[in-house]
Amino acid sequence: MAGKIILASSSPRRADILGKCNLKFEIMPSPYIEDHTTTVFSYDFIETLAYNKANAVLPLLSEPSIVIGADTVVVLDNEILGKPDGEQGAFDMLKKLSGKTHFVVTSIVVINSETNEVKKNSTTSYVTFEDLTDEQIYYYIRNFKPFDKAGSYGIQEMPDGYIKSYTGDLENIIGISSSSLTELLKKAE
Repeated sequence: MAGKIILASSSPRRADILGKCNLKFEIMPSPYIEDHTTTVFSYDFIETLAYNKANAVLPLLSEPSIVIGADTVVVLDNEILGKPDGEQGAFDMLKKLSGKTHFVVTSIVVINSETNEVKKNSTTSYVTFEDLTDEQIYYYIRNFKPFDKAGSYGIQEMPDGYIKSYTGDLENIIGISSSSLTELLKKAE
């Protein structure tokens, strides 16, 4: 078994979830620059992003490791809603999501640096927003500053009256499914 577990992400939400899994891991943010030119959703595209994030960390390793790369996207009408470009971008995204059901996909790729074996998995969850007023949207943006979040929101911080319902894995919506990750890590040993 490769030695260390490396999370190739600077996401505090992913680190929190891994911490709750009682995993000993180190954070090594990936130097990979994400491609934001594609806005049409496909599982292959998201899994490739997660792979590229993990793979970019391999040359930085000083010892055998298991590297975890992940990418989360919010998808409405087959369009990827990435991280917003400022307050207006966040407003426009949340306005699009208002009153609708969208899905959230997190792809996880695990690479064993000793064997170069790659394991991957994508988890899909669904979120339905309430009909939001412009005032609610601006309140959320100004108080929670969701500029580093896909789709311009974090479900774990949404005030009451914003999310109507969700189905599937909540951790997946937040940023990484611990159950999916645990299965991948077992396969990567």
